[in-house]
Amino acid sequence: MDINFYLILALLLFSIGVIGVLVRRNAIIVFMCIELMLNSVNLVFVTFSSFLGNLNGQIFVFFIMTVAAAEAAIGLAIIIALYRNKATINLDEINILKW
Repeated sequence: MDINFYLILALLLFSIGVIGVLVRRNAIIVFMCIELMLNSVNLVFVTFSSFLGNLNGQIFVFFIMTVAAAEAAIGLAIIIALYRNKATINLDEINILKW
């Protein structure tokens, strides 16, 4: 398959993620959209790594995946703690940093 197909797919996935972060107010959906954006960047790294014939992009993807897994675990723990205190996960209604 051509490299353009993978790049267009990554652009489409990244665009869906950005639109989801900007439009949706549910914290879990926002985290899912951030993960979608990270995976689209991973797809670009793997595509160029395969196209250029070296493993640097794939090694970088491995590190991105470990950071994304840690971010998801910590983010979901924060969401659970906020839900226990505020009884909502709507980002517009969570205002614990305001006076």
